[in-house]
Amino acid sequence: MPQLMTIYQRLFDHYGPRHWWPAETPFEVAVGAMLTQNTNWSNVEKAINNLRAANALSCQAISHLPRKELETLIRPSGFFRQKAERLQLFCNYLRVHYHSSLETLLQQPLKPLRKELLELKGIGPETADSIMLYAGEHPTFVVDAYTGRLFSRLGFLDGTEKYQQIRSFFMSQLDSHSKLYNEFHALIVIQCKEHCRKKPLCDNCPLEMICSYRQQNP
Repeated sequence: MPQLMTIYQRLFDHYGPRHWWPAETPFEVAVGAMLTQNTNWSNVEKAINNLRAANALSCQAISHLPRKELETLIRPSGFFRQKAERLQLFCNYLRVHYHSSLETLLQQPLKPLRKELLELKGIGPETADSIMLYAGEHPTFVVDAYTGRLFSRLGFLDGTEKYQQIRSFFMSQLDSHSKLYNEFHALIVIQCKEHCRKKPLCDNCPLEMICSYRQQNP
């Protein structure tokens, strides 16, 4: 079985650097990480653009927006009532405990920071790891549905593993570098959009020659 860095290098050589996460500030990353739950990124971009146009893409602005107005602005992201509530809870938490500064929260060491984020309503493991990696540059690996799909087909996973098992697998096999984790996850996403779809497109896939699924389905 190929090593994870072999997978990474093949993907990097094929797709090049992904420059992910697209955002102007760490706070925008956090908002995007919360809005992207159960939707695609194009819908998140519409919601982010609405917030920016309304001059509401800050912790204090979101905290003080009337709930209905916030719901309207983020409506493109789906589940807008739930997400508006959770965004305001998160922003109020930052306001009360960190003077509205996400950067201050992110200065903590990885383990206590992750524990604190996971205790907040609406922030699960994927969202917490996304905020820590992409907004705070902490070396934590983000796992999503694409990760499970790709590495099950490659033969690394059997499809029954939970989030923490997959995260631990990657972090035990790779050097602990936030830039590596960032790039690898972004490459997994583009690979699954281009080739390793629910109905895979194996022809000309950069991993075709080392993929267990492809060998069993020539």
